[in-house]
Amino acid sequence: MTFGNFVRDHRYNRRRDLHDPYGGQRQGGIITPSKHPVIFAITGESGVQHGYLDGWTEDGQVFRYFGEGQEGDMTFTSGNKAIRDHVAEGEDLLLFQKQHRSGMLRFLGQFVCVSTTRELTPDRHGNMRNGIVFNLVPVEALQEADAAETEGDNSASGLDLAALRSAAMGAASTGEEEPAEGARRRVYQRSEVVRRYVLARAAGICECCKSPAPFLRTNGEPYLEPHHIRRVSDGGPDDPRYVAGVCPTCHRRIHHGADGKDINEALGEAILRFEYAVASVEPPNRTTRKRVMA
Repeated sequence: MTFGNFVRDHRYNRRRDLHDPYGGQRQGGIITPSKHPVIFAITGESGVQHGYLDGWTEDGQVFRYFGEGQEGDMTFTSGNKAIRDHVAEGEDLLLFQKQHRSGMLRFLGQFVCVSTTRELTPDRHGNMRNGIVFNLVPVEALQEADAAETEGDNSASGLDLAALRSAAMGAASTGEEEPAEGARRRVYQRSEVVRRYVLARAAGICECCKSPAPFLRTNGEPYLEPHHIRRVSDGGPDDPRYVAGVCPTCHRRIHHGADGKDINEALGEAILRFEYAVASVEPPNRTTRKRVMA
């Protein structure tokens, strides 16, 4: 599977393929380019000497990624803060594994940080300290949640829009002190909360072209698709101010059309105006940043 310029299991050179085109810190395992909505997280054997022991849970559902900080308690600053807040900030989180012999980076895929936990772990001097563990779930496992047809209790019809919005805003934040067990289930639930609000806000009308939904779902609800305005891929929880309910034609056009970028930017501005009008605050001044997508 590809994510922008990167293909899973392919090998990449850190300087040539990450820093030269995107920038970001050339030292450390968490790279946060200032002009691109992406975070590059690097895992590898070298982290063991600093008390890091990254890897998949026994069921293969969640990747446990230790935060940065070689001495003392880890804190939610710099790269650690970036990973924790990447959903709310609209940042794509791409995970790479450093190869022991070649030093090349193997692309593991795009992930979503579902929650964080605190664990006692040794620092580089062997002293025990509080470490931060990020529980990461592959984003393609979440795309099904956005695409799935919902039945019965999942219908947004008749529910209070303000209540749905409040729940969706809460779902955009990363859960703290939540274990890796059940992380995928929790992120499905968070994705569903956002999806329900976005589709209720659209009320059966494409928020891009303003045409009625092209058909009904099997549960009788208008068929629209959640589109993540700030991110390369769709799927998983996001700040609902940056998710739109769009028809399949507009969705494909945004991702694959020659004018997709312009349409996406106009859609994003329209959704923001609506959301900030609802909240009765002025939209912030935003800087348009280049995406990872070629």
